[in-house]
Amino acid sequence: MKNLIIDAAGDRIFFKTISNKESYTSDYPNSRENFDNFVTLLFSFLSENNINIREIDNVFVNQGPGKFSGIRTSISVVKAISMTNNINLYGFFSHDIKYQNYDSIIDLYKKGVLIKDLIKPQYSS
Repeated sequence: MKNLIIDAAGDRIFFKTISNKESYTSDYPNSRENFDNFVTLLFSFLSENNINIREIDNVFVNQGPGKFSGIRTSISVVKAISMTNNINLYGFFSHDIKYQNYDSIIDLYKKGVLIKDLIKPQYSS
């Protein structure tokens, strides 16, 4: 099973793939230029790690609280990817990540805490 985690709610745009055998990560500054190129950054990350989007079973996206532009961009992109490629979509919150340990998202998924297709963004004020 291959999982993709996307977090653009904070100061960095973070991508991580986790499978049974390996995991890859990459991050970029949270900037307007990178939001304009978000899809390109994501597909470059997948390509650099020899992952086809059709191999992904689940995508997890940070729904906040955090920066409006980051949350809005990442949610829009993952919804489109999820719908067009029949990938399960799950949202998580910034407080679910402790000490930058994104593997905890997979633990929450396995425990059944995350709800499929339920995305409710929370923006910082």
